[in-house]
Amino acid sequence: MPNRSSKTAGSRSESVYSGLRRAIIEQALMPGDKLTEDVIGERFGVSRTIVRAALAKLNAEGLVDVQPNKGATIAQPSLSEAHDVFEARMCLERQVLARLAERITDRDIAMLEQHVALEAKANAHDGPAAIRLAGEFHILLAELSGNGVLARFVDEVVSRCSLILALYSRPHSSDCSINEHQQIIEALRARDAARAMKAMDHHLQAVTDRALLSSSSDKHRDLRAILDRYAS
Repeated sequence: MPNRSSKTAGSRSESVYSGLRRAIIEQALMPGDKLTEDVIGERFGVSRTIVRAALAKLNAEGLVDVQPNKGATIAQPSLSEAHDVFEARMCLERQVLARLAERITDRDIAMLEQHVALEAKANAHDGPAAIRLAGEFHILLAELSGNGVLARFVDEVVSRCSLILALYSRPHSSDCSINEHQQIIEALRARDAARAMKAMDHHLQAVTDRALLSSSSDKHRDLRAILDRYAS
């Protein structure tokens, strides 16, 4: 059985992984940002070995690029890869809704409505949280579908889409996404799978249209200051 020290190391690595992943999803860390092991270890209070384990997990999810002798950076998906990710996401989420329309309960509907209310509240004063919550709406749909494998794939592809949005997005109002999420809920309330999938197709196409435009980012960013929010 694993000893206590290995369990503690695993817990610390998971904490670093979760903090960095959230910083990526909320677009605090941007594509191309260099992830210095010493800085991450300092901010999270862990060893470089623990940092490397967290970075390896993020690398496996396509969120971080780790190059031998060059260190780690936030991944910078190509435009072609971005199109492929969004295409895969549309296929996955259509299947989620096909399953969910057959099994959704009134309690599930209430959970989705509560989540959209959180999105609306965050949209008014907390941009990073609004970005994260918008993605988590889709993850919640997948979890409610009852297929754990499907939910895991959706979780990963939504995270990669957040990275793509940071790299290839233009400014837009989150109100659009909130309204589109409400349309999906209304279709599910009616247990209308075809309508729900049509609403999702429209929503993801709108997200794609907003995303796949070139943009530049500020390269002079302070990793220590960014991580302070996510290391607690």
